[in-house]
Amino acid sequence: MAEITAKMVNELRAKTGQGMMECKKALQEVGGDMEKALEYFRKKGVKASLSERTATEGRVVGVASQDGKAAALVEINCNTDFTAKSEPFLALGAKAAQALLHNPNIDIAQAAEVNANATEVAQQTGENIRIGKTARLEAPAGGKVGLYLYGITGKIGAIMAFTGNPSEDLIKQLGGHIAFARPAGLTRDTVPADVIAKEREFAVQQAKDTGKPQQIAEKIAEGKMNAFFAERVLLDQEFFNASVFKGSIANYLKQNGVELKQYVRIEVGQG
Repeated sequence: MAEITAKMVNELRAKTGQGMMECKKALQEVGGDMEKALEYFRKKGVKASLSERTATEGRVVGVASQDGKAAALVEINCNTDFTAKSEPFLALGAKAAQALLHNPNIDIAQAAEVNANATEVAQQTGENIRIGKTARLEAPAGGKVGLYLYGITGKIGAIMAFTGNPSEDLIKQLGGHIAFARPAGLTRDTVPADVIAKEREFAVQQAKDTGKPQQIAEKIAEGKMNAFFAERVLLDQEFFNASVFKGSIANYLKQNGVELKQYVRIEVGQG
Protein backbone atom coordinates (compact mmCIF):
# COMPACT_ATOMS: atom_id res chain seq x y z
CA MET A 1 0.00 0.00 0.00
CA ALA A 2 1.23 3.47 -0.87
CA GLU A 3 2.36 5.61 2.06
CA ILE A 4 -0.34 8.11 3.04
CA THR A 5 1.53 11.38 3.55
CA ALA A 6 0.37 14.56 5.25
CA LYS A 7 0.61 16.32 1.86
CA MET A 8 -1.83 13.83 0.33
CA VAL A 9 -4.25 14.22 3.23
CA ASN A 10 -4.11 18.04 2.97
CA GLU A 11 -4.69 17.93 -0.79
CA LEU A 12 -7.75 15.72 -0.39
CA ARG A 13 -9.03 17.86 2.48
CA ALA A 14 -8.69 21.01 0.36
CA LYS A 15 -10.60 19.37 -2.49
CA THR A 16 -13.44 17.96 -0.41
CA GLY A 17 -13.72 20.07 2.74
CA GLN A 18 -13.70 16.88 4.81
CA GLY A 19 -11.83 16.33 8.06
CA MET A 20 -8.24 15.19 8.31
CA MET A 21 -9.05 11.77 9.74
CA GLU A 22 -11.83 11.18 7.21
CA CYS A 23 -9.44 12.02 4.37
CA LYS A 24 -6.73 9.77 5.76
CA LYS A 25 -9.20 6.91 6.08
CA ALA A 26 -10.44 7.40 2.51
CA LEU A 27 -6.90 7.37 1.11
CA GLN A 28 -6.07 4.24 3.08
CA GLU A 29 -9.15 2.46 1.74
CA VAL A 30 -8.27 3.23 -1.89
CA GLY A 31 -4.53 2.62 -1.61
CA GLY A 32 -3.53 6.28 -1.87
CA ASP A 33 -5.24 6.90 -5.23
CA MET A 34 -6.46 10.53 -5.21
CA GLU A 35 -9.11 10.09 -7.92
CA LYS A 36 -10.57 7.04 -6.19
CA ALA A 37 -10.56 8.94 -2.91
CA LEU A 38 -12.61 11.72 -4.54
CA GLU A 39 -15.01 9.10 -5.87
CA TYR A 40 -15.21 7.65 -2.36
CA PHE A 41 -16.49 10.97 -1.05
CA ARG A 42 -18.81 11.57 -4.02
CA LYS A 43 -20.53 8.27 -3.25
CA LYS A 44 -21.10 9.64 0.27
CA GLY A 45 -22.82 12.71 -1.11
CA VAL A 46 -19.99 15.25 -0.91
CA LYS A 47 -20.57 17.92 -3.55
CA ALA A 48 -18.15 17.55 -6.45
CA SER A 49 -18.27 21.31 -6.98
CA LEU A 50 -16.43 21.86 -3.71
CA SER A 51 -13.40 19.98 -4.95
CA GLU A 52 -13.33 21.98 -8.18
CA ARG A 53 -13.46 25.46 -6.72
CA THR A 54 -10.38 27.48 -5.82
CA ALA A 55 -10.38 29.23 -2.46
CA THR A 56 -9.28 32.71 -3.56
CA GLU A 57 -11.45 34.81 -1.24
CA GLY A 58 -10.97 35.18 2.49
CA ARG A 59 -9.85 37.29 5.38
CA VAL A 60 -6.73 37.94 7.44
CA VAL A 61 -7.45 37.56 11.15
CA GLY A 62 -5.05 38.72 13.85
CA VAL A 63 -4.74 38.72 17.60
CA ALA A 64 -2.23 40.20 20.07
CA SER A 65 -1.55 39.23 23.66
CA GLN A 66 -2.75 41.71 26.30
CA ASP A 67 0.82 42.34 27.48
CA GLY A 68 1.97 43.22 23.95
CA LYS A 69 4.61 40.50 23.95
CA ALA A 70 3.29 38.45 21.00
CA ALA A 71 0.91 38.68 18.04
CA ALA A 72 -0.28 36.30 15.34
CA LEU A 73 -1.84 36.54 11.88
CA VAL A 74 -3.78 33.86 10.01
CA GLU A 75 -5.10 33.98 6.46
CA ILE A 76 -8.24 31.90 6.03
CA ASN A 77 -9.59 31.22 2.55
CA CYS A 78 -12.94 30.35 1.00
CA ASN A 79 -14.69 30.63 -2.38
CA THR A 80 -16.91 33.71 -2.00
CA ASP A 81 -16.77 37.06 -0.25
CA PHE A 82 -20.24 36.34 1.12
CA THR A 83 -18.84 33.45 3.19
CA ALA A 84 -15.74 35.47 4.09
CA LYS A 85 -18.01 37.97 5.87
CA SER A 86 -19.95 35.30 7.77
CA GLU A 87 -19.74 34.83 11.53
CA PRO A 88 -18.77 31.11 11.47
CA PHE A 89 -15.93 31.83 9.02
CA LEU A 90 -14.56 34.74 11.03
CA ALA A 91 -14.90 32.74 14.25
CA LEU A 92 -12.81 30.00 12.68
CA GLY A 93 -10.13 32.57 11.81
CA ALA A 94 -10.16 33.93 15.36
CA LYS A 95 -9.81 30.43 16.80
CA ALA A 96 -6.87 29.67 14.48
CA ALA A 97 -5.14 32.96 15.34
CA GLN A 98 -5.58 32.37 19.08
CA ALA A 99 -4.16 28.87 18.75
CA LEU A 100 -1.08 30.20 16.96
CA LEU A 101 -0.67 33.04 19.47
CA HIS A 102 -0.53 30.61 22.39
CA ASN A 103 1.55 27.93 20.65
CA PRO A 104 4.25 29.15 18.25
CA ASN A 105 5.10 25.57 17.22
CA ILE A 106 1.60 24.54 16.19
CA ASP A 107 0.79 23.60 12.58
CA ILE A 108 -2.54 25.38 12.29
CA ALA A 109 -3.65 23.44 9.20
CA GLN A 110 -3.14 20.19 11.13
CA ALA A 111 -4.46 21.30 14.53
CA ALA A 112 -7.32 18.95 15.43
CA GLU A 113 -9.70 21.55 16.86
CA VAL A 114 -9.14 24.05 14.05
CA ASN A 115 -9.36 21.26 11.48
CA ALA A 116 -12.67 20.02 12.81
CA ASN A 117 -14.05 23.57 12.87
CA ALA A 118 -12.90 24.17 9.26
CA THR A 119 -14.68 20.99 8.17
CA GLU A 120 -17.85 22.11 9.94
CA VAL A 121 -17.79 25.53 8.23
CA ALA A 122 -17.11 23.87 4.86
CA GLN A 123 -20.10 21.61 5.31
CA GLN A 124 -22.31 24.52 6.38
CA THR A 125 -21.36 26.72 3.44
CA GLY A 126 -20.58 24.17 0.73
CA GLU A 127 -17.30 26.00 0.13
CA ASN A 128 -13.65 25.07 0.17
CA ILE A 129 -12.44 26.36 3.56
CA ARG A 130 -8.72 26.28 4.21
CA ILE A 131 -5.98 27.90 6.26
CA GLY A 132 -3.53 29.97 4.21
CA LYS A 133 -0.45 31.92 5.29
CA THR A 134 0.32 32.35 8.97
CA ALA A 135 2.79 34.44 10.99
CA ARG A 136 3.69 35.04 14.62
CA LEU A 137 6.08 37.53 16.21
CA GLU A 138 7.38 37.97 19.73
CA ALA A 139 8.60 41.24 21.19
CA PRO A 140 12.36 41.73 21.70
CA ALA A 141 13.59 42.24 25.26
CA GLY A 142 11.93 45.33 26.71
CA GLY A 143 9.92 45.86 23.57
CA LYS A 144 6.41 45.43 22.23
CA VAL A 145 4.56 43.79 19.36
CA GLY A 146 1.90 45.71 17.41
CA LEU A 147 -1.01 44.42 15.33
CA TYR A 148 -2.68 46.18 12.40
CA LEU A 149 -5.70 44.94 10.43
CA TYR A 150 -7.00 46.83 7.40
CA GLY A 151 -10.63 47.19 8.37
CA ILE A 152 -12.11 48.28 5.02
CA THR A 153 -11.53 44.95 3.26
CA GLY A 154 -10.34 42.71 6.09
CA LYS A 155 -7.86 41.22 3.64
CA ILE A 156 -4.56 42.72 4.88
CA GLY A 157 -2.83 42.42 8.23
CA ALA A 158 0.57 43.33 9.63
CA ILE A 159 2.39 42.50 12.83
CA MET A 160 5.42 44.49 13.96
CA ALA A 161 8.05 43.90 16.65
CA PHE A 162 9.56 47.03 18.24
CA THR A 163 12.19 47.91 20.78
CA GLY A 164 10.93 50.69 23.02
CA ASN A 165 7.28 51.39 23.70
CA PRO A 166 5.41 52.46 20.54
CA SER A 167 2.09 54.21 21.00
CA GLU A 168 -1.11 52.70 19.64
CA ASP A 169 -1.25 55.56 17.14
CA LEU A 170 2.24 54.77 15.85
CA ILE A 171 1.31 51.11 15.47
CA LYS A 172 -1.81 52.10 13.54
CA GLN A 173 0.05 54.59 11.33
CA LEU A 174 2.97 52.28 10.55
CA GLY A 175 0.65 49.34 9.98
CA GLY A 176 -1.34 51.45 7.54
CA HIS A 177 1.84 52.36 5.69
CA ILE A 178 2.94 48.71 5.45
CA ALA A 179 -0.51 47.72 4.19
CA PHE A 180 -0.54 50.52 1.59
CA ALA A 181 3.11 50.61 0.45
CA ARG A 182 3.78 46.85 0.26
CA PRO A 183 7.50 47.09 1.15
CA ALA A 184 9.68 44.22 -0.02
CA GLY A 185 11.75 44.15 3.17
CA LEU A 186 12.76 46.03 6.29
CA THR A 187 16.32 47.11 5.42
CA ARG A 188 18.59 47.30 2.39
CA ASP A 189 20.20 44.06 3.53
CA THR A 190 16.98 42.24 2.66
CA VAL A 191 17.38 43.04 -1.06
CA PRO A 192 19.38 40.25 -2.77
CA ALA A 193 22.96 41.30 -3.59
CA ASP A 194 22.64 40.20 -7.22
CA VAL A 195 19.55 42.39 -7.68
CA ILE A 196 21.40 45.41 -6.25
CA ALA A 197 24.46 44.75 -8.44
CA LYS A 198 22.36 44.44 -11.59
CA GLU A 199 20.39 47.61 -10.80
CA ARG A 200 23.60 49.57 -10.15
CA GLU A 201 25.08 48.26 -13.39
CA PHE A 202 22.03 49.46 -15.33
CA ALA A 203 22.19 52.89 -13.67
CA VAL A 204 25.90 53.34 -14.46
CA GLN A 205 25.42 52.28 -18.07
CA GLN A 206 22.47 54.63 -18.55
CA ALA A 207 24.56 57.55 -17.29
CA LYS A 208 27.51 56.59 -19.51
CA ASP A 209 25.18 56.37 -22.51
CA THR A 210 24.49 60.09 -22.07
CA GLY A 211 28.21 60.83 -22.37
CA LYS A 212 29.12 60.98 -18.67
CA PRO A 213 32.59 59.74 -17.67
CA GLN A 214 32.83 56.65 -15.43
CA GLN A 215 33.39 58.57 -12.17
CA ILE A 216 30.41 60.86 -12.73
CA ALA A 217 28.28 57.96 -13.96
CA GLU A 218 28.92 56.11 -10.70
CA LYS A 219 27.85 59.13 -8.63
CA ILE A 220 24.68 59.44 -10.68
CA ALA A 221 24.08 55.72 -10.17
CA GLU A 222 24.30 56.11 -6.39
CA GLY A 223 21.48 58.66 -6.52
CA LYS A 224 19.38 56.30 -8.59
CA MET A 225 20.10 53.47 -6.14
CA ASN A 226 18.79 55.61 -3.29
CA ALA A 227 15.58 56.03 -5.25
CA PHE A 228 15.53 52.29 -5.94
CA PHE A 229 15.73 51.51 -2.21
CA ALA A 230 13.15 54.17 -1.37
CA GLU A 231 10.65 52.30 -3.51
CA ARG A 232 11.28 48.85 -2.00
CA VAL A 233 12.79 49.07 1.50
CA LEU A 234 10.50 49.98 4.40
CA LEU A 235 12.98 52.09 6.39
CA ASP A 236 13.90 54.03 3.23
CA GLN A 237 10.31 54.66 2.12
CA GLU A 238 8.68 58.05 2.59
CA PHE A 239 5.93 57.83 5.19
CA PHE A 240 2.63 57.51 3.31
CA ASN A 241 0.72 60.15 5.30
CA ALA A 242 2.55 63.49 5.01
CA SER A 243 -0.07 65.20 7.17
CA VAL A 244 1.14 63.05 10.09
CA PHE A 245 4.86 63.00 9.32
CA LYS A 246 6.94 64.16 6.38
CA GLY A 247 10.07 62.08 5.89
CA SER A 248 11.32 58.50 5.83
CA ILE A 249 10.00 55.64 7.95
CA ALA A 250 13.43 55.45 9.62
CA ASN A 251 13.12 59.08 10.73
CA TYR A 252 9.49 58.63 11.79
CA LEU A 253 10.52 55.79 14.10
CA LYS A 254 13.52 57.72 15.39
CA GLN A 255 11.35 60.75 16.22
CA ASN A 256 9.09 58.47 18.26
CA GLY A 257 11.97 56.80 20.11
CA VAL A 258 11.39 53.26 18.86
CA GLU A 259 13.09 50.83 16.50
CA LEU A 260 11.33 48.35 14.26
CA LYS A 261 13.14 45.02 14.43
CA GLN A 262 10.81 42.87 12.32
CA TYR A 263 7.47 42.92 10.55
CA VAL A 264 5.25 40.53 8.61
CA ARG A 265 2.56 41.57 6.13
CA ILE A 266 -0.10 39.12 4.95
CA GLU A 267 -2.66 39.80 2.23
CA VAL A 268 -5.32 37.42 0.99
CA GLY A 269 -4.26 35.85 -2.29
CA GLN A 270 -0.78 37.39 -2.31
CA GLY A 271 2.41 35.37 -2.02
